[in-house]
Amino acid sequence: MIVRYERKRPEPWGERKKSTERRWLLPFAATEWVWEWAAFLLGKWTFIEVLEYFETFSVLVAVIFYFSESGARVKQRHYQAWQVIDTAQGKGGSGGRIEALQELNADKVPLVGVDVSMAFLQGVRLERANLMRADFGSADLRGSDFIRADLSLSELVSTNFRGARLDHCNLQDADLREADLNGASLVSADLSGAAMDDADLRDADLSGVAWARLKSVKGANIAGIRNAPAGFEAWALKNGATRDVRGD
Repeated sequence: MIVRYERKRPEPWGERKKSTERRWLLPFAATEWVWEWAAFLLGKWTFIEVLEYFETFSVLVAVIFYFSESGARVKQRHYQAWQVIDTAQGKGGSGGRIEALQELNADKVPLVGVDVSMAFLQGVRLERANLMRADFGSADLRGSDFIRADLSLSELVSTNFRGARLDHCNLQDADLREADLNGASLVSADLSGAAMDDADLRDADLSGVAWARLKSVKGANIAGIRNAPAGFEAWALKNGATRDVRGD
């Protein structure tokens, strides 16, 4: 609401001049006196009041338009994020894909079938992401966060998951052959139907992992695995896994 008040009529210049004690201050006093009169006269002009109302109204209109177009801005942002991902497809490096993926996931956009193979995505955070049938083949995902993400049926061949967090992750029927899971956390992950031939599981945390329906582990290195469920090590060794304690 605009609050207006009646301005006091400025005193005559003669009185103002007399009240100015120092002569060198007269130019400043004169300038101030002129502006006081200008403000007084404009305050009497109804057109100025109307302009003030128009200014307030224009701000209100701008706010309405801003919120009414918010959906379009979100769509544009998503479109740009997908462009970043698609343009860099099949290339190494990040190319802005870390930010694009995280932004889409934060807005709960499904990332089903996304292809970021061979990308450098170290430290990417995709908690609870829907990545079903995604292709992360040969991607660098060291130190990444896939807690409670859905990576079922995904292409994860030769993917570097060193030190990554895959707790409660859905890895059903995922292809993890030759994947580097050294030091990764797979707490309560679902590995049903997953292929893990030649995967590096050294020092991985397998606490509560669902492994009963694992497809294959031939050549997988399980040296130093932590918190393995009862029977897992014996089954893995029987089915071709190894305990190679040698370093890289």
